[in-house]
Amino acid sequence: MADTNSNSKKTLKQITFKALKATVKAVLFYTIYLVLWMFLAPISEVIPGLQQTVEAFVMVYVVLIILGELTSGTVFQYFFNAAKALFVICYLIFSLSGGIFGVTFQNLNLIVDLRVLLTIAILLSLLGFAKSLLQAVNYMNERAEGTRI
Repeated sequence: MADTNSNSKKTLKQITFKALKATVKAVLFYTIYLVLWMFLAPISEVIPGLQQTVEAFVMVYVVLIILGELTSGTVFQYFFNAAKALFVICYLIFSLSGGIFGVTFQNLNLIVDLRVLLTIAILLSLLGFAKSLLQAVNYMNERAEGTRI
């Protein structure tokens, strides 16, 4: 009976620590977003819908951060990290329309080619995706080796 009680207290402490860690990471990420948004606010007047696009990205990314932290110590942590990397790739492609970005402001038509930057960002996200998959394979390998002994 005492052993079950101590295990439940230990599990409750672990869950509380994971929730606290997830909250701290989410608050830090959101604080960074707010600080960066102060610098991007003038640009949002020129580009319609920029604020909604960025806020949607931040919300989904924060949810993935929280889920990844809550599932730390399991294989699902690595799947959520891989989902974060894939989300960044897809979101960049859809929001930047493949890298060519055009803005019309009064009588001025500005077209910006962001394909090189988009390619670099996608390659970095693919690196994060590969890292998550390799970590998941390593985790499963360690779990399999631990059960054989």
